[in-house]
Amino acid sequence: MSKDNFSGQKNTTYSAMLLWISILFLLLLLGPFYLLITGKLDLDSHWSDASRASAEIAPKPAEAPEAIVQIYGARAYNWRGMFAIHSWIATKEKDAKQYTVYEVIGWRHYRGQIPLYIHSDLPDRKWYNNEPWIMLDLRGEKAATAIKTIQRIINDYPFKRQYHTWPGPNSNTFVAHLVRSIPELAMELPTTAIGKDFYGWNQFIVKAPSQTGLQFSLGGLFGVTIAKKEGFEVNLLGLSFGLGWDPVQLKLPGIGGIPSE
Repeated sequence: MSKDNFSGQKNTTYSAMLLWISILFLLLLLGPFYLLITGKLDLDSHWSDASRASAEIAPKPAEAPEAIVQIYGARAYNWRGMFAIHSWIATKEKDAKQYTVYEVIGWRHYRGQIPLYIHSDLPDRKWYNNEPWIMLDLRGEKAATAIKTIQRIINDYPFKRQYHTWPGPNSNTFVAHLVRSIPELAMELPTTAIGKDFYGWNQFIVKAPSQTGLQFSLGGLFGVTIAKKEGFEVNLLGLSFGLGWDPVQLKLPGIGGIPSE
């Protein structure tokens, strides 16, 4: 083979690689840009003016005396909502008059405070104008059992004093840690829960959040999940995509599962 032919083949190979890489990143960013151009995100409000009012979707303690555990998600604030959600957990013991909210908040870390924030509060506050939804609603004895376990698991949470928006640990890392560790809370987290695939650099294979399969990850930057509930997911630079089969879904970054449940 002549030198010119070899050089031509090499250039063709590089061009093909660049083409496929460009197509891949286009697909990864398709969902976030769809949200941007369709105006589905609030990019104008300043955090100081944004609503943190109740969404009125949580049961009132006086009307629901049983033990309750709920996991919430809402689009992240401002441009971050193109890619990710913020998630948190709220609990109410039997006959309690108020909820306890457990969440990881980035601005606390930037102010020198512990990001893991445990406080009595409304469980269903809007996340800076973004409406929350309930991802898990557990009641009665199962909820009471889970509440007893949550504090122990939180005490062992390894990232209490750490926070990184990307690839983690963040709010979704914390919620994923809980649902991965507590049988009563086992659930599938959406692909938009960026940070759910981060569990440090000293572990590579753990249970999937639904506890129905396994997850391999390199620091939340690259990984694969294969589970009965999650289906098949690939994580590339924190953006997850794949196919679910319980229910059958196409999973895309920024959007989540299509069709939604």
